[in-house]
Amino acid sequence: MSETSTSGDTLPARGVRRRTSSYLNTHHRTRLGLTLGIPLLWIGVIYLGALFLLFLNAFWRVDVLSGRIVHDWGLQNFDTLWSSPVYRTITLRTVEIAIAVTIADVVLAFPLAYYAARLATPRVRALLLVAVVLPLWSSYLVKAFAWQTITAPNGLLDSALGVVGIPDANIGSSQWAIWLTFTYLWLPFVILPVYASLERIPKSYLDASGDLGARGWKTFRHVVWPMSTPGVVAGSIFAFSLTLGDYIAPSIVGSTKFIGNVIYDNVGVANNLPLAAAFALVPVAIMAVYLAIAKRLGAFEAL
Repeated sequence: MSETSTSGDTLPARGVRRRTSSYLNTHHRTRLGLTLGIPLLWIGVIYLGALFLLFLNAFWRVDVLSGRIVHDWGLQNFDTLWSSPVYRTITLRTVEIAIAVTIADVVLAFPLAYYAARLATPRVRALLLVAVVLPLWSSYLVKAFAWQTITAPNGLLDSALGVVGIPDANIGSSQWAIWLTFTYLWLPFVILPVYASLERIPKSYLDASGDLGARGWKTFRHVVWPMSTPGVVAGSIFAFSLTLGDYIAPSIVGSTKFIGNVIYDNVGVANNLPLAAAFALVPVAIMAVYLAIAKRLGAFEAL
């Protein structure tokens, strides 16, 4: 009796599963909605909703006497950012450091990625990739404080520069220290997409270039570089955007203010959320332009 009832219970369940599977197989939009519905709802409510609230806060103001947010629409926060030379200087400083970090990471990442993708043996390639990924397993704060120790006055870096004939460099708490820290932190994020793009270049293309009489530099300029550009731009997106929005490393390693530091101060100490929201839209606008350029270069194909 138990076996009969068990088999009897499973037959309707199997029929329901078959009908459901048949329905989903013929209704592609329903299947797509069930698959992407929850992730899209999360992105729309949590991510885009937070950006929308940030956008709204940027047009409000803080009452001077009570310190409360007044929902009066206006462009006073953006006018403050535009008219104050302090905020313009901080924005330019942040963008300059982000560009410098991006260029340094690309220059360091490309030879390593090329060697790993085109020249290294499988064993050496695996070791190199593990060495690239290994720093990502450690804490961000540990790496930041480690670089604070390295770049501190009379620290390890000053001693090393003194050995090669550059005494009294004193890069501690300077923009040089911030640049070195950011370059180290984001380098793995640049190496991996560059490596992926270089690995996808067919060897037959390089052989054909050599058969046509092109030497190493000409092959690199006309074959390797154009085909690896999407990976380079994709890696630069990580380095540029992460530097643009970071505020922890500058506060640990350096002493100068960046966009993230000013936003953090206005949210916490100054209690001026509308101004912080307006300033937070500046890197969003910069990244929108950057991503538009990257899309035209086909960078998203390498992500």
